[in-house]
Amino acid sequence: MERRQHRRVSAQVKSLLRANSHEVEGKATDLSMGGARIESSLDIEPGKPIVVKLLMPGDDVPIVIEQAQVQWSVDRTFGVRFLDVRQQDRDELEALIDECIALDEGKEA
Repeated sequence: MERRQHRRVSAQVKSLLRANSHEVEGKATDLSMGGARIESSLDIEPGKPIVVKLLMPGDDVPIVIEQAQVQWSVDRTFGVRFLDVRQQDRDELEALIDECIALDEGKEA
């Protein structure tokens, strides 16, 4: 039985991650309104807070999730849960997810 509340899409979104005052690059490879799977060199333990910035191609302003929490970590991949997302960033994230779904549906056609 699927436990997820939000639709999840495959993505390749460049991101910046900040934890413990370090900011490193990463890549969000799985994305939903509630969280993301991220590949990165950042070494972080589950339960730790993290800031996630999603950098959209062609957009100068990133989607910023100031309050996220690491849920799990395996090798260089970890899952984050978005705890609090500003409405403007929530709208941008929803548009990004819709765009990923449209691209996926276009590939299947």
